Amino acid sequence: MAKRRNFSAAFKAKVALEALAGDQTLAELAGRHKVHPNLITKWKRQASAGMVEVFSGKKGARDSSHEVEIKDLHAKIGELTVEKDFLSKAFGR
Repeated sequence: MAKRRNFSAAFKAKVALEALAGDQTLAELAGRHKVHPNLITKWKRQASAGMVEVFSGKKGARDSSHEVEIKDLHAKIGELTVEKDFLSKAFGR
């Protein structure tokens, strides 16, 4: 049985950018890079969607909300740790 090939993100980006440029057909790109044309189409679609997020600024907002959520979770962990320590001392364990 053939082993499944894994492609690096840099390789996918390179091929997707070449496909977006439109200098060559998908069949030509597929032959040159030895990948299936459907993969190139998929990577091209993902690259286009990723560019929309980059230029819309949504990623930065998502990162800041993620950091706020992490701070809240760390605070909750601290509260629960204090409560656990208090209860373990109260019950003599």
